[in-house]
Amino acid sequence: MAFVDAVTLSGRHATLEPLALEHEEEIRLAVADGELWNLWFTTVPRPEGVRNYIEQLIAQRERGEVLAFAVRDNESGRIVGGTRYLHIDENNRRLEIGGTWYAQRAQRTAINTECKLMLLAHAFEKLRCIAVEFRTDWFNKRSQAAIERLGAKRDGVLRNHIIMPDGRIRDSVVYSVIQNEWPGVKKNLLYKLEAGGLTC
Repeated sequence: MAFVDAVTLSGRHATLEPLALEHEEEIRLAVADGELWNLWFTTVPRPEGVRNYIEQLIAQRERGEVLAFAVRDNESGRIVGGTRYLHIDENNRRLEIGGTWYAQRAQRTAINTECKLMLLAHAFEKLRCIAVEFRTDWFNKRSQAAIERLGAKRDGVLRNHIIMPDGRIRDSVVYSVIQNEWPGVKKNLLYKLEAGGLTC
């Protein structure tokens, strides 16, 4: 059994389904809602690149590097985004939650809060992780604020960390939640869900 097996995580507002080729058309419609590929500090695929995006993530899953999810809005039944576990490190029981994006209609809703709650709960309570990371672009201030509202703490900045598809060299801001912080972070997320779930 792999450290991170493909699982479906279900909540009240959203369901996280292991990303598969059958999600292709719904992912294409979701990225078109808000033309998310135009956000220069993200790596959301254009509609014509969705199949390649899915195939790459499936290949990474098969190598044990990533577990990507399609995010389904339980109310509408439609796919509204994507997220993933990445930088999976079984020996040190760590991973990152990242690669997250949402269709415009799903932004600033309870969906993101619940997805983060489900992903963190699975990581800490099922996989017994000792730390979960979040990384975001130095220029993505909205993402940084959302991560901080989750209760993650800023670890630092990785300078010249990633060469982006357009050739820009990205600095990455790194946050984490560690094992002994999880009960407080969980309480915070549950409170935010009851209050409306607005984290980003």
